[in-house]
Amino acid sequence: MTKATDLRVKSDDQLSEDLGNLKREAFNLRFQAATSQMEKPSRVKEVRRDIARIKTLQSERVRSAAK
Repeated sequence: MTKATDLRVKSDDQLSEDLGNLKREAFNLRFQAATSQMEKPSRVKEVRRDIARIKTLQSERVRSAAK
């Protein structure tokens, strides 16, 4: 799980890359859940929240740049 403070120091490109990696991981976790091969079910929740943190930070940056 990443903290919001850790994400705030990253550049936009780094955030986009992290978001892509997390989305790929979320897809793999959904696939594991469908085939009953999941090792850590709690990881799904962590990944979803990390994706939400990054998207929130990206939208904050877009709004602040528009001002």
